[in-house]
Amino acid sequence: MSEIKPATVLPAKRSPVTLPTPDGLRLVGELALPADADPVATLICLHPLPTHGGMMDSHIFKKAAFRLPALAQLAVLRFNTRGTSSEQGTSEGEFGGGETERHDVAAAVSWATDAGLPARWLLGWSFGTELALKWGLYSAADPAGHGGASPKAPLAPPGIEGAILLSPPLRRAGDDDLDRWAASGKPLVALIPEFDDYLRPDEARRRFARVPTAEVVAVPGAKHLWVGEPYVRIALNEIVRRVNPVALVAPTMTLPTSWEES
Repeated sequence: MSEIKPATVLPAKRSPVTLPTPDGLRLVGELALPADADPVATLICLHPLPTHGGMMDSHIFKKAAFRLPALAQLAVLRFNTRGTSSEQGTSEGEFGGGETERHDVAAAVSWATDAGLPARWLLGWSFGTELALKWGLYSAADPAGHGGASPKAPLAPPGIEGAILLSPPLRRAGDDDLDRWAASGKPLVALIPEFDDYLRPDEARRRFARVPTAEVVAVPGAKHLWVGEPYVRIALNEIVRRVNPVALVAPTMTLPTSWEES
């Protein structure tokens, strides 16, 4: 048995993907699948703010792709939003301040749906949580969210189970977006660092209270960027607890911290 360390890459089938957006762009991405089994659920990763270094290779998402196909039988779809670069490449287009990125969210959900990936969950981090909240309930056929519906009106399901939010700032996304999620009935899970730079647990509980299906999980000692292996493991454990809890190991009900190499 080998200890799972920050740089550990566990077995998976990994392949580059290209996501075509409804407005004609091509986004760079990667799909990681379990090496020897079908996935039981899917994470569609929406990365932090690209103007501050966020990308598909931001560390929690990279570690999710490196570990969760093997440890939790999950599919992990990562991609760079428009104009964003990483080691994987650069997506076409320009940063849209969280507005034109609605097409990027629609593209990822549509691609995952068409690929037959099961139980699709949005996994947003920081800026990515704003994209999930603002645009995650819109279908690819109506990515702008038009059609005359009020903010509280339920929308046609776009093929996602719900959303998991890491460090949501709730700056670009507001009460109207939360009300849309409340109307949808889909679950929201918000992981809130104790020492977050933007939204801390008490305020998060107040803001998310308007969504009956929302769950706020305070993470003691954590900060906005989830730096440090202990906090990465907490985040991955909480994600798996919602999308495939049978992968957690008793008695701690956490992911394994070691791996038996074949």
